[in-house]
Amino acid sequence: CIGAANLTSLCILTFCSFYFQIISNDRIFSISCFLFFNIANILCTILQVIAFSDEEGVRFQSTFLGSAAIAGILPVSTLQVHDKNGVTVQGALRASSIETTEENLLQLKYEPESVWGYVEVHIEQGPVLENVGLPLASVKGIAGQTRLKVTVKGTQGHAGTVPMNMRQDPMVAAAELIVFLESLCKQPDYYLSYDGQCTSSTVESLAGSLVCTVGEISTWPSASNVTFTIDVRAMDDMGREAIIYEFSNRLYNMCDRRSVFCNVERKHDANAVVCDPGLSTQLKSASYAALKRITGEDPGDVPVLMSGAGHDAMAMSHLTKVGMLFVRCRGGISHSPAEHVSDDDVWAAGMAVLAFLETML
Repeated sequence: CIGAANLTSLCILTFCSFYFQIISNDRIFSISCFLFFNIANILCTILQVIAFSDEEGVRFQSTFLGSAAIAGILPVSTLQVHDKNGVTVQGALRASSIETTEENLLQLKYEPESVWGYVEVHIEQGPVLENVGLPLASVKGIAGQTRLKVTVKGTQGHAGTVPMNMRQDPMVAAAELIVFLESLCKQPDYYLSYDGQCTSSTVESLAGSLVCTVGEISTWPSASNVTFTIDVRAMDDMGREAIIYEFSNRLYNMCDRRSVFCNVERKHDANAVVCDPGLSTQLKSASYAALKRITGEDPGDVPVLMSGAGHDAMAMSHLTKVGMLFVRCRGGISHSPAEHVSDDDVWAAGMAVLAFLETML
């Protein structure tokens, strides 16, 4: 992360991809921007470099652990959340010689009046930029997200002796629900007031419009118990809730019809975040200037995309205005050893951040 501040305001920017292919490059270009302005003797504001931890919440299921603490939205009860081995967040910090109490956790919060804004630079995690042949895009907003856990319980009838019209197979019921969810989310016009389309002369992206996916499916402890997880993302929060309402109604009606038990649990909710229009415009202009400086040619219109993935910017939006810059990645692959961003594209992102800071200092 990089930040800029004067006596009354603070701007925090970040290039945080937590994946090993580019983890060294992001720090290099962040610090390089700092050194450039310092050496040129034009650094009239404070620059911060911050690397947030645990955006994904993998170990403790505590999404945005680092950024939420700074934004002041991390519950103090998070210290007692434990991983699958029974180790708490507080215990893990203590093992790293970091003694954290509820009191000093609250002291990590930045004061809103001291913060000017926040900009996060991140790999796209999608295929759009690669498809249009451009390395950078400004981000208009981040989709809201709901994660559900669905449980379907039936009867493990004999495979040959229980007639079809008397069966209570939970897996078939779960399959019907999954197919129904897909059909719902392929008709976003019925549910979304926001169309999710951010158009430039080079790209039209539906990312952030409406995406519904099924993750883990389990038949534990036996075939009579089926659980599966659902992820619903949309830029329109009311539309996302409408999808969940329709799905839940269908679920309970179907369960009655099939004589099986069904239950839905909400595991995570995050509202959509709209990036600050001013920051988005500045980042788009900075990207254009950087690409023109690198190639010596007019790069054309820089795309404006929606983010279907969650980011630390969602937590930081509770503290200040936010902006994001996307960087092209190969095949749209992320969260995988196959994830890759080229050195040239990382360089382009660094030049864009430099151009952005030049307009501010």
